[in-house]
Amino acid sequence: MLDFAKFTKYSKPGPRYTSYPTALEFSDSYAYDTYINKLQNQDAKRPLSLYFHLPFCRNACYFCGCNVVFTSKEDKMLRYMEYLKRELQILSKLLDCKREVIQMHFGGGTPTFFSAPQLKEIIEEIKSYFPNFVKDAEISCEIDPRHIDEDQMKVMSEAGFNRVSFGIQDFNEKVQIAVHRVQPYEMTKAAMDLARKYNMHSVNVDLIYGLPFQTLETFKETLALALTLNPDRFAVFNYAHVPWLKKTMRKIDETTLPLPDEKLHIMQYTIDFLTSHGYKMIGMDHFAKPEDELFKAIEKGELHRNFQGYTTKGGADLIGVGLTSIGEGVDSYNQNFKEMSEYEAAIDAGKLPFERGVVLNADDQIRQYVIMELMSNFKLDIKRFEKLYNIDFKTYFADAIEALKPFAAEELLTMDENHIACSETGTLLIRNIAMPFDAYMKRHAASSKTFSKTV
Repeated sequence: MLDFAKFTKYSKPGPRYTSYPTALEFSDSYAYDTYINKLQNQDAKRPLSLYFHLPFCRNACYFCGCNVVFTSKEDKMLRYMEYLKRELQILSKLLDCKREVIQMHFGGGTPTFFSAPQLKEIIEEIKSYFPNFVKDAEISCEIDPRHIDEDQMKVMSEAGFNRVSFGIQDFNEKVQIAVHRVQPYEMTKAAMDLARKYNMHSVNVDLIYGLPFQTLETFKETLALALTLNPDRFAVFNYAHVPWLKKTMRKIDETTLPLPDEKLHIMQYTIDFLTSHGYKMIGMDHFAKPEDELFKAIEKGELHRNFQGYTTKGGADLIGVGLTSIGEGVDSYNQNFKEMSEYEAAIDAGKLPFERGVVLNADDQIRQYVIMELMSNFKLDIKRFEKLYNIDFKTYFADAIEALKPFAAEELLTMDENHIACSETGTLLIRNIAMPFDAYMKRHAASSKTFSKTV
């Protein structure tokens, strides 16, 4: 059992490390011309990972931290499709689109807010520019079970989509009403049946703990119902309440949120429940069946982390297309405009809708490697690191090693000359364990309104 008192003291704001440096370090000082130059000079031998942001939702889910445009108007969606096509056209003149594509993801918003013919049109447009999808490419889509029909699933299946992720969050009606997302079990079950019928070989479900009115008892019921869907993966996230960043979160009554102690009991039960039913913990927040490729990757220490979450598809350049999308190169991150008017204005001017980003210096790249290894595989091979960067780890990271000693004393990790490795309990505090290696944390430490809490 977890020592809850010990865990509660580690509850403090910290990054989720989908990138390092985090998006807080992105700025407009990264010039457009520099970005274009980097894009044009990417290594042609490196494969591509594509991300398309389809931002529309009909209504707000109050817990959501995504960049979303609320609408029910068809003309807005048709207009966005035209701008996506124009963005692809501009991109194709600056990027070698004949490179192999090993991964593509549709995120949102609600990608399936677009009709089956519209989805087909978007996919065909993408493939006209990127013709070289590898045979085993991971092609995935986030799906709201309230907005999916058979025609849409058929279009995705015929286009080679093989993974889908269903947002559930919680099956308890009181919780659903409080977060403005009423979604009966039967509706989710129907969506799952469609995914299986159309051969989505990996289906993920998302749950969130820490939502209004949740208790251990109500979440037990949600887990039991979710298990009957027999998903290949579970993602069980700690709700990040950041109302200073997301206005819709202000509609949540903070007095109804479970306290850290209750959340820890939920987390402990979730781990015990899922592992007792054949799932293994993979990375932060994720669980998968032992035959899943993510589990095989973590056993080999080859799991990777990017803005799409955990993946086995490392060593690729990530190209983000659409409003607010983020891309990643060998030594840089870039992000498109978040405001539709600015996004459209850039494309109207014949430019990519690039707004900001960050170019990684040598220290950033060194720390990125360490943090991503810890976040992905819960361990760091120090000798491998030293060979890779020709750096004495103990000297370079003396302050981080000192900061990790309390974790070692409490058996949350082990440290020796060769490895840093999290214990099973320590993996639950992986964000805290990664933070001492983050050179930017001191700048943000004074503000409690920068990141969500780690516990």
